[in-house]
Amino acid sequence: MENYYTSSTLLLPLAALNLVSCNSQKKEEVRQPNIIFMMTDDHTTQAMSCYGGNLIQTPNMDRIANEGIRFDNCYAVNALSGPSRACILTGKFSHENGFTDNASTFNGDQQTFPKLLQQAGYQTAMIGKWHLISEPQGFDHWSILSGQHEQGDYYDPDFWEDGKHIVEKGYATDIITDKAIKFLEGRDKNKPFCMMYHQKAPHRNWMPAPRHLGIFNNTTFPEPANLFDDYEGRGRAAREQDMSIEHTLTNDWDLKLMTREEMLKDTTNRLYSVYKRMPIEVQDKWDSVYAGRIAEYRKGDLKGKSLISWKYQQYMRDYLATVLAVDENIGRLLNYLEKIGELDNTIIVYTSDQGFFLGEHGWFDKRFMYEECQRMPLIIRYPKAIKAGSTSNAISMNVDFAPTFLDFAGVDIPSDIQGASLKPILVNEGKTPADWRKAAYYHYYEYPAEHSVKRHYGIRTQDFKLIHFYNDIDEWEMYDMKADPREMNNVFGKPEYAKVQEELIELLQDTQKQYKDTDPDEKEKVLFKGDRRQMQNR
Repeated sequence: MENYYTSSTLLLPLAALNLVSCNSQKKEEVRQPNIIFMMTDDHTTQAMSCYGGNLIQTPNMDRIANEGIRFDNCYAVNALSGPSRACILTGKFSHENGFTDNASTFNGDQQTFPKLLQQAGYQTAMIGKWHLISEPQGFDHWSILSGQHEQGDYYDPDFWEDGKHIVEKGYATDIITDKAIKFLEGRDKNKPFCMMYHQKAPHRNWMPAPRHLGIFNNTTFPEPANLFDDYEGRGRAAREQDMSIEHTLTNDWDLKLMTREEMLKDTTNRLYSVYKRMPIEVQDKWDSVYAGRIAEYRKGDLKGKSLISWKYQQYMRDYLATVLAVDENIGRLLNYLEKIGELDNTIIVYTSDQGFFLGEHGWFDKRFMYEECQRMPLIIRYPKAIKAGSTSNAISMNVDFAPTFLDFAGVDIPSDIQGASLKPILVNEGKTPADWRKAAYYHYYEYPAEHSVKRHYGIRTQDFKLIHFYNDIDEWEMYDMKADPREMNNVFGKPEYAKVQEELIELLQDTQKQYKDTDPDEKEKVLFKGDRRQMQNR
């Protein structure tokens, strides 16, 4: 074999060698970044230590934030699983992408960012929770949870993988990571990749991994200051919801207050349907872990606020234990990327489909435009463009994710995408551009249905929140977020806020025009596609 350094090579003019060197550097500079879009279901900033939460430590999520950027004002535009996912994929609001509620079916023929990246040469994958009730499009490989109407099971979950149904043995959070690493191992290494890595956890009914069962049994978590909220000064929406820890959490499905013997006497019970998926040794551990809880409850000496506090502790113990496996598996994936030398070449995003109530206002679940569930976690690591330890208070929304990915990939952002690229913020240490939006827009449609949260829309600015509840009621709420961050004091209609109120209503109307939500009260066309009978814990 001829030696690479032939005489002709050695005689190349210095200028030519410099040109080769410059071209090589140029190719390295324009390399498209890989993208890993990590998303969980119902994970909230209160349960992340990088957001200052005091409930749990999340070291691997914290690593992404510490080595990248943390967004403090990122908001879901429709705080519900399927609608949020549709908004993320399309970069469009629910009234534009057609997926307004969880009774919808996603029209996969429409434009999505994975399709655009795939067309631009990316190798694409979707692994984990999809929950859009249609076959994924725009992916070279997909493996999505299919059990419980695509909600998925924690134990021995069913998957729909590239058109085939399979059952995997093990715990869902671990399995989804295994599948993600397998995709990365077998990928075409000549192409950049975009992988959507989406966990089921920590969604209801909060079943921890075997290694974490009972891990918080002896932990007492701090209660939120408004756990016993009486909704004074607020309207029917807060009072008529069906998502309270006191009344809505079920003894069997949610609190696990059912023995194996009792489940075997009623094998139609929903808890048994997921319990039976566990291996017998895990069932034995489960029984041991929950025996004390069952015995404590059945003493019957818990009443009133003491019972609410007790239920809150059980809820936290299960919810937070499922988060532990999520954080561990993020660590696994980061370590794998580091091992193969792709960590710093990859934009790593961690978010959730929305936030979640952890006892605030006495609630669990999401749906409301109130801060705990409208606000989403958003942390991003990409050292080639993002300064480590950055934070941003720019008003951002989940419709911004698609244009951000396209922008970093060097792909033209279609004019019909309604979100805005976050790249100008990311490359400028989190600073808000002078011409950035003044408000996040929100619109929730799913009523009457699970949890009875009334339809509403509104805007969130840096300092205020304005909400209009409509359909079966006509009520307004406004909150001074600086003076009242827990949203306990509705100031709509108060004289001292009259000027601000007028300005916010005008801004709301302008925002609706901008995003083409021309019939927000659904007077001409009802957009909700379901009813109470169809909606089961989705």
